[in-house]
Amino acid sequence: MWIKGALLAVGLSLAFIAPATTAQAQQVTFAITNDSGRDIQIEFYSEDRNHAWPGGNQAYNLARARDDSWTLNCRRGEKICYGGWVKGDSRTYWGVGLNRKYSCSACCVTCDGGTLRRTLTPPQ
Repeated sequence: MWIKGALLAVGLSLAFIAPATTAQAQQVTFAITNDSGRDIQIEFYSEDRNHAWPGGNQAYNLARARDDSWTLNCRRGEKICYGGWVKGDSRTYWGVGLNRKYSCSACCVTCDGGTLRRTLTPPQ
């Protein structure tokens, strides 16, 4: 009888542990250097869901001749792209631009714990 109780207890404890291990969050880092000669703004966009970092019609500022990095919490396997634009002039852009308006294959990364490094130079 006590064996049945012990097995039931083990089974219940595993039932509570399993969901926590299957829904693992992941991170990805974007390291960007601003060599454009202008102050720029940057936002990151998920290609797999309606989500952006920082989101809420906001963007990260990156001053000229500066570099910064952003580590984003994301879903494992999620495709994330960066968009950058000159502060006050979204017609001059890098990556997917403001609001993911343009396409770009070299500005996206899969959420897998890695880092994407880019240097933004003056547009040609």
